[in-house]
Amino acid sequence: MTSVRSRARPATDQLADLAAAHAVFGCLLRELAAPEETPTVVDGAVRLLLRHLDTTVRCRVTRASPLGAHRYTGPVQRLTGGGRWADLDADALAGLVAAELAAGTGLANDEFVNQVTASRDTVARLLADRPAADPTPTGEPAIDAYVDSEQSLVLGHPHHPTPKWRSGDPASWRAYAPELRTSFRLRWLAVPDDLVADAGPFDPLAAALDPPRPPPGHRVLPVHPWQLSLLPPSHPRLRDLGEAGVPVRPTASVRTLYAPAADLFVKTSLHVRITNCLRKNARYELTGAVALTDLLARVPMPDGVGLLAEPAYRTVDVPGPDEAYGTILRTGLRPHLRPGDTPLLAAALAAAPLVTPDPVAWWRAYVGLLVPAVLRCWLSHGVVHEAHLQNVVVVLDRDRRPVRMLLRDLEGVKLAADRWVSWPDGVPVQVRYGPRAARQRVVYCLFVNHLAGISGALADARPGIERRLWREVRAVVEGLAADLDDPPELRALVRGEPFEAKANLLVRWRRDADRAAPFVPVPNPMGGPR
Repeated sequence: MTSVRSRARPATDQLADLAAAHAVFGCLLRELAAPEETPTVVDGAVRLLLRHLDTTVRCRVTRASPLGAHRYTGPVQRLTGGGRWADLDADALAGLVAAELAAGTGLANDEFVNQVTASRDTVARLLADRPAADPTPTGEPAIDAYVDSEQSLVLGHPHHPTPKWRSGDPASWRAYAPELRTSFRLRWLAVPDDLVADAGPFDPLAAALDPPRPPPGHRVLPVHPWQLSLLPPSHPRLRDLGEAGVPVRPTASVRTLYAPAADLFVKTSLHVRITNCLRKNARYELTGAVALTDLLARVPMPDGVGLLAEPAYRTVDVPGPDEAYGTILRTGLRPHLRPGDTPLLAAALAAAPLVTPDPVAWWRAYVGLLVPAVLRCWLSHGVVHEAHLQNVVVVLDRDRRPVRMLLRDLEGVKLAADRWVSWPDGVPVQVRYGPRAARQRVVYCLFVNHLAGISGALADARPGIERRLWREVRAVVEGLAADLDDPPELRALVRGEPFEAKANLLVRWRRDADRAAPFVPVPNPMGGPR
């Protein structure tokens, strides 16, 4: 008899392949189409010419986005010599893209096609193996809903060519994959006092994790168990205390772990390439987290917007691999919640049609919380929050209306150097952006990644509403501009100056670090006459 699992496997493979092809196609549309020739939806499909190959590809859409962030359906197709359209799977499309990029950039990348395939295969595996329900719920509905939102992003970033690519064999990461609703315990090291580098109230906070007792003259350091399997301690004075403490749940970032019992996040170092980068905590990121926590405590935030602070870090103070255990502690959710509230990762809201009785009123509340807070921090205080979909936790009330926004992950927070007369004490110089970089990051993360994703999910549930939603965004930006004496940055946005988006396909092709990613123009649906 054929098992349910084996019958389901072809369906999951097909869904994974479509998702991979749609992501690559979306990157092509955003990054390779000339700005003055951005393809539009004609007869329900978008066509794109690969110029160097003189090849046309297309994909049908179920929702046309004014930013070009369409919702795709069905296979990507290639126009053949006979005038017919032939279906392309993700492998074939990746091969075409590789040939086009090699011809256009003059660079070769022998990893790219395999990474697209591996990302697709990871999604297929996750779809097939994901438990139907959380096997280890807390019994606290709000916290369980939050954990589920963090662990729900099976398909990943819709504008990244390899959203679920991870280095290493799948057998090594499946026990730690958030999409498989995993739960495990931290691994603990005992570090001699003279080899500890830390700042902030690390031990008082970590006590909620129920750590093992260290030997005399040592302090405990929580580490991701996957990291220790990759990089066992090489320093002879480090002692492995094994797995212990309260259970933790991996969040969407994979390496940041949430402990519901402690209401504490543990941001670990992980020498695994996930999407673009090795996910390790550099020393300046450790010290910067604590310094920014102190600084941001003095930056006013409007009612309804909070920050998940990162008040403490600890690492091993030796060079080489043993410095790879840097850990940051991040404060939890419960202080920001009221009875009946539910915290959800914004990316989870954007991943499926978002059904609400009055989407315009819901959106007005959402935008009214998030947009003025992020823009005012940038323009009035010189603080750049990367408020993309994975960096914002949305708090809904009993009626499922947005009532609070929680910004998180200080790794992405930078200071706009042109807005600081003197550099603040203790903040590493790496935590700085010039004016152009500050604008790019704010506009991309807030408008192109975040608001386009949420407005698209609302439009998936209520077709035709998307342009109305962007008029609401414009009204909020205009109101803030009036409060701030009409700064040129906001005047340009309202006038229709193009948005900018991070070019995930190009940075992956070039094999550059994220900080070197190019940006490409994206249509601004706020601009033009009322």
